[in-house]
Amino acid sequence: GHLVESGGGLVQPGGSLTRSCVAAGFTFSGAAFQWFRQAPGKEREHVATIYSTHTLTDYSASAKGRFTIYRDNRKETVYLQMTNLKPEDTAVYYCHRLNYENWGQGTQVTVAS
Repeated sequence: GHLVESGGGLVQPGGSLTRSCVAAGFTFSGAAFQWFRQAPGKEREHVATIYSTHTLTDYSASAKGRFTIYRDNRKETVYLQMTNLKPEDTAVYYCHRLNYENWGQGTQVTVAS
């Protein structure tokens, strides 16, 4: 299976952005997905997880209250809605299928005025 991301770019502080990750090649509805990010010079860090049951999610401390992970099983897509973005959110964001070595290609999100 593979994951294809879209929705990165440049946004001003306080702005919003939604990332998309389209999956193919495996049974989407039974899979759990995560978003990670990696800033320059830092290790890749977990941002959010959504399990196969839509209501079960998990967030890092920095994402909680600002980011929302959700999924559309009909479109086989997982999303990361990011609000109130801060310069420290600047990173390459990756989607990942939990427990498998399926990663998206990574897309840059830059928060700057």
